[in-house]
Amino acid sequence: MAIPPPIKSVAALDSEVGLAKRFWIKFRTESVIALYSPFVLSLAAGNLRIETFRHYIAQDVHFLRAFAQAYGLAEECADDDDAKLSISELRKAVLDELKMHGSFVQEWGSDLANEGSINSATVKYTDFLLATASGKVGGVKGPGKLATPFERTKVAAYTLGAMTPCMRLYAFLGIEFKALLDLHEGSHPYRKWIESYSSESFQASAVQTEDLLDKLSVSLTGEELDIIEKLYHQAMKLEIEFFSAQPVVQPTVVPLIKEHNPTEDRVIIFSDFDLTCTVVDSSAILAEIAIVTAQKSDQSQSENELARMSSTDLRNTWDLLSQQYTEEYEQCIESIMPSKKVDEFKYGHLHKALEQLSDFEKSANNSVVESGVLKGLNLEDIKRAGERLILQDGCTAFFQKIVKTANVHVLSYCWCGDLIRSAFSSGDLHELNIHANEFTYKESISTGEIVKKVESPIDKVQAFKNILSNCSNDRKNLTVYIGDSVGDILCLLEADIGIVIGSSASLRRVGTQYGVSFVPLYPGLVKKQKEYVEGSSSWKGLSGILYTVSSWAEIHAFILGC
Repeated sequence: MAIPPPIKSVAALDSEVGLAKRFWIKFRTESVIALYSPFVLSLAAGNLRIETFRHYIAQDVHFLRAFAQAYGLAEECADDDDAKLSISELRKAVLDELKMHGSFVQEWGSDLANEGSINSATVKYTDFLLATASGKVGGVKGPGKLATPFERTKVAAYTLGAMTPCMRLYAFLGIEFKALLDLHEGSHPYRKWIESYSSESFQASAVQTEDLLDKLSVSLTGEELDIIEKLYHQAMKLEIEFFSAQPVVQPTVVPLIKEHNPTEDRVIIFSDFDLTCTVVDSSAILAEIAIVTAQKSDQSQSENELARMSSTDLRNTWDLLSQQYTEEYEQCIESIMPSKKVDEFKYGHLHKALEQLSDFEKSANNSVVESGVLKGLNLEDIKRAGERLILQDGCTAFFQKIVKTANVHVLSYCWCGDLIRSAFSSGDLHELNIHANEFTYKESISTGEIVKKVESPIDKVQAFKNILSNCSNDRKNLTVYIGDSVGDILCLLEADIGIVIGSSASLRRVGTQYGVSFVPLYPGLVKKQKEYVEGSSSWKGLSGILYTVSSWAEIHAFILGC
């Protein structure tokens, strides 16, 4: 029943950060896709085949030459001496980067001239960059002799808009990779590459590029800023295409869906609903529907309507139930905690402890039914509320794509399956298998009773097992469970891959005390990639390891790729 803190408005965000930072935040999904790409993950793991790295360096040299040329054109257009100096410094840094690539060539014995011709993704990126720097952007006059100083500055701003995301993305990757480098692992073959892009000098260049973009954009109109945003986004997408075009022929752990043979493996996706898919808990939504609709019937209640309490009584009753649930839930969590952290994960001990939590959840549901707060809700009101329910960013897009290649099951404590079905119907997701409790109705009006199907952690894991037992034996099952709370922990552990989204303190506390390890997904995948052997999958349930993510973008990138 927890409600997350309010998200800052766009206006508030705009006042706190500059243009470049806003774009980076807005298009962070692209940075996640790049991070989880097979090429980048293998590079981070250090087992990227040398021939692939050589090919990448050869392509990157083509790109860096275009980058240096674009900086040169931007410098010509800049009308401000400080801006010219900054661009000149950035261009020099690119030329130094090209020298570094030359040292890579010497180190790995590669001959750039013999590494194949420039590929289409590289051409597409360099053509875009140089066209932008030449002023060939939707109706913009090129920086010729007759162009005004303002027009020339505008072209310089557009050029920086197309270059900044590349600098920021490489700076981001450098820092991410450096954090994963084992200090005692001197054998990482690409350590020099990582240290270069995580260096203070490169990080400073990325910041300098962003500051310059902010400065050059100050006098631009809203329409011109929109053009820069489009250029920035296009550059991010082209960078992902550039990484995707690198010929990774080795086995990789990403994307998950492509690394498993559908004739041998059946991928099954399980997901919780409340606060995993949604922004707010469904119980609060249903209570609000009850209170709002009760206000309408306070004044006129027909003889055919089910008797229900007034809106004021409803509000007071719901507030009391919510407060009581929160207090007793915390007490129950406290009571199932072992006196000290266990030395070794043992699923049976955790399962036994959660039987007590399951009894509490069922008792809490009985209290809700007996209170009468769910009586008198119209099915159409519930469906409309479901259609308007805000889902987590990226959740709907993930399900829309994954249903084409995998079975998807939603397991939820939600009191009303109709609300869940309506929430997904707005994204045309009618193929999802919903396992939840259901309202009972009399002529489309809820009676206040619930058909109880999934009320507790024990119910959830039993439903999980029942679904698997009903699968045919023609293929092996590869199961992924996505959840956010203590109620999901048994399913998360039973699944081959358990993914925790969000930051539930109680889930981590209970899990940690019972020996569960919480591992950020990306570092976990880098470790898996290091261990990965062609033809063998090391994903296995009941390992005691759960993977954590901060967004659905990470889940999408891991399972489906770009």
